[in-house]
Order: sequence, then structure tokens, then C-alpha cells
Amino acid sequence: MKNKIIEKATELFLKLGFKSVTMDDIANEMAISKKTIYTHFKNKTALVKECTCTVMHGITDGIDEIRSQNQNPIIELFEIKKFVMYKIDNDHSSPQFQLQKYYPEISGNLKANHFEKMMEYTRNNLRRGIEQGLYRSNINIEFIARLYFLGIHGIKDQNLFPLEKFSIKFANEEYLEYHLRGIVTSEGFNTLNKFIKAHQTND
Repeated sequence: MKNKIIEKATELFLKLGFKSVTMDDIANEMAISKKTIYTHFKNKTALVKECTCTVMHGITDGIDEIRSQNQNPIIELFEIKKFVMYKIDNDHSSPQFQLQKYYPEISGNLKANHFEKMMEYTRNNLRRGIEQGLYRSNINIEFIARLYFLGIHGIKDQNLFPLEKFSIKFANEEYLEYHLRGIVTSEGFNTLNKFIKAHQTND
């Protein structure tokens, strides 16, 4: 039952927001009593923490699976982007905003863990790209990795990128291409262009 509660609560939190969804809403959706939920979670904060950790683990496990395939580093970045977009409906930014506002400690820990994992992924991707002659050998890996992290989070700022002008899908695709064009060699540029022509969409 605990896992079912986590699954349903996560679905509702991501769809409607962490503040918007009440314990009553979850109980009603599952046709169980609120008491049953409190049997497994002492309060809503504990449930939110468990749900966000579950989402985080699901994403990192999926990314690790993609990385284990040892694909071309450029292709790998597009596959990771595609996977993350599939896992989370990124056109709904309310959950992230509410998590940060109403559960700052959970949000802070999640962001710290995300930063650590993303830096690991990005450093590895940059090193492999350089080794394979796809990325320029003179780039500063630590600087570029941090810049990439900053950009990925920056494009989620709706004050800068309002959804009515820039869909999350569009922003992520454009930013990834922007990132890669700044670090690729001529060989990497050809690889990137071939991939974009074959796979990228304009919507």
C-alpha cells in the first residue's frame, strides 16, 4: 500500500502541485481513508520527501542506463534529454515552484543532489567527447559543466522564458543545441547536424 500511495501522490503532485494537493485529495483518488496514508507517512512533508526522492531515483537510474550504452556523447545528451522530458511533464512548472516555496528544505536537498549527479554526468560526457574528437580539446570541463547546469535551470525561469512564448520542449531542445554548438569540433558539428536533421522537431 505504501508504494501505491507514493505512486498516486507523485502523479497528483506533478500534475497539480505539491501545495495544491491535499492528503484528502490523495485519499479520495485512491478510495482509502486518510488514516491509511498516515499509517505510512507521519505527515504530508514526509510524503512529499518520499515522492521527490522516488522521482529523483527513477530519473538517475534511467540516465545511468542510457550512459551504460556508451553511445556517441552527442547522441547521449539528446537521449538523456528525451528521457527526462518523458519522465516529467515539464510543461507544468507549478510543482517545481510550489516545492521550492512551501518545502524549501526538500527542494534544497533535491537541487544539491541533482547538481552533484548532473555534474558527474556532464564531466563524463565532456571527457568522452574530447577523447573522441567531437568536442574541442581546449574547453575547461569544470567551467562548461557548471555553465550547462546553470543554463538547464535558467531556461525554467518563466520570467525570462514565459511558456506562452517558449514551450519547455522548445527551450530544452534549443538550449541543448546551443550548448553543443559552442563546444563541438568540425567532426562534432557534422555529427550534430546529421542528428538534428534526422530527429529534431520544430514544435
